[in-house]
Amino acid sequence: MEQSNSDIPKRASRRMLLGTAVMAAVAGAAYNWGRLRPRLLSEEATQALWAAEFDQPDGQVLRLADLKGKPLVLNFWATWCTPCVEEMPLLNAFFQENTSKSWQVVGLAIDQPSAVKRFLKQNPVDYAIGFAGMGGTELVKKLGNPEGALPFTLVLNAKTEVVVQKLGKLSSQEMRQWV
Repeated sequence: MEQSNSDIPKRASRRMLLGTAVMAAVAGAAYNWGRLRPRLLSEEATQALWAAEFDQPDGQVLRLADLKGKPLVLNFWATWCTPCVEEMPLLNAFFQENTSKSWQVVGLAIDQPSAVKRFLKQNPVDYAIGFAGMGGTELVKKLGNPEGALPFTLVLNAKTEVVVQKLGKLSSQEMRQWV
């Protein structure tokens, strides 16, 4: 089959468009990896994290310092955040499956306590929930999420080192890799 001269510019244009799309995808992935890759917390962030205390729906106080020494999933969420709400059943299943392996899961709500209590009555979870309120946004920023976007999850090992830092909705596949 013979090609016409008009086909050559079309193919070149398609190749250039495909190449541009691939370069944009690689650049975006590299930017996000560099921006939110796991890293050591600053001394200020470490102190803020382990000094933090939050009221819980049952009236108890959640002291993060009490959770040192065991693997910890720390998930920042809000009732109005659709991806946050969608990942809660996954977090709950992870907690149920791994609590016997010393894993701890904590959800810190960047929300009004009354809204969180109403939400939890309809959507109970087995893991600890703390009321972080708007002050939780400042903690999120110190922990490596400068925009304060949700959901935001940190996974710390038993040595309190950050091994996963995730902005956005979690997947069950990601969670299986933590154990």
